[in-house]
Amino acid sequence: MTSTPTSERVLAPDLARGFALLLVALAHTASIFLGNTPGVDQTPEGLERPYFVLLFVFVHACALPLFGMMLGYGIVQFANRQEALGQPWPRTRGILLRRHAWLLVFGAVDGVLFFSGDVLGAYGVIGVVFTLLLLRRGKGFYRIPVLYLGFGVCYLAVLMYLVLTGGSGNAPVPSVEDVSSLAPTYGDAVRERLTEWPMSTAILLSSILFVWVGAWAAKKRVLEEPNRKLLLFGVFGGFGVAIAGALPMGLFAGDYVGFDEGTAGLVKLMYEGAGLFGAIGYISLFGLIGMAVGEKRRGVVVTAISALGQRTLSAYLFQSVAWLILAPPFMLGLSGSTFVAAACGLGVWLLTVVVAYLMHRRGYRGPAEILVRKLAYWAPETVSRKPLSRR
Repeated sequence: MTSTPTSERVLAPDLARGFALLLVALAHTASIFLGNTPGVDQTPEGLERPYFVLLFVFVHACALPLFGMMLGYGIVQFANRQEALGQPWPRTRGILLRRHAWLLVFGAVDGVLFFSGDVLGAYGVIGVVFTLLLLRRGKGFYRIPVLYLGFGVCYLAVLMYLVLTGGSGNAPVPSVEDVSSLAPTYGDAVRERLTEWPMSTAILLSSILFVWVGAWAAKKRVLEEPNRKLLLFGVFGGFGVAIAGALPMGLFAGDYVGFDEGTAGLVKLMYEGAGLFGAIGYISLFGLIGMAVGEKRRGVVVTAISALGQRTLSAYLFQSVAWLILAPPFMLGLSGSTFVAAACGLGVWLLTVVVAYLMHRRGYRGPAEILVRKLAYWAPETVSRKPLSRR
């Protein structure tokens, strides 16, 4: 039950996971501190206006797809490594199934006690389904994500046409009230989360498409055997589509443009669809960074962020606890301000970067990673049964 040595790990996936936690932190704090999803102030002022443009274009739409793609990438990486070590598929499958089943349990605890927007539960279900139905499929089956990307571009083009020919107006930015974040007591918040978390998890199951795209990228080893031209195409193509699709929503949220109610709904759909391409841009960017660093000595910043990427689960759960302490009215009550939310998100992420770096220096894995690893590798048939002593 040995982990991959740090010196043998591919840098780019860990960097992408560590950075994805920053996007998740900024997206979650906007939602929790402002009391709505995706997290927007309907009457932005001053610097809030350009900030919302950046938030919707580069954070809100991209965080979930990036996280999902790295989940798929990691599943395929693990399966490939087990195969290279000569491990039989049934054992590898069992480890993956137990790991993701426990992620569902962790997600339920996190979603009910701390934050109803938890993604671990949905990723646990997706991981089980993906392992059973998709992971061992042939090459032809993995062409489907590529077709999905092509469909996504056409879908966004149609939405863009509808938005450009739509009407202007004074409709509010589409958002849903985050009831549990506004609850006056912890008991009230938990009662709300008992219904919010299952609904959120059910909606997030559609993220299996993101996971599938990430698995396809891992099958192609785009980060282990990087191709500069392909990665540059991913950066410019991914961010180009993402900016074109999400910019109207960013300008809408920043109160630079206005739409009627029907067009506002289309703008929201377009920005949500553009997020996957932004995630592709981010992954490609970190692939290029990984190529640039290469075998050279890694600086403190790169080492620290990649160390965080190796402890994603622990950092993600820590974020949920931090939001519960910082935001609710029955705790520190810092909610209500756009930039306080942003400062808390950035500050908590930086804290986890520092802690991850210190743990890396001392050779410690994250506590949640250690626990899930033990649970995943445990199986009834591997438990030694000692004979009962006779007295």
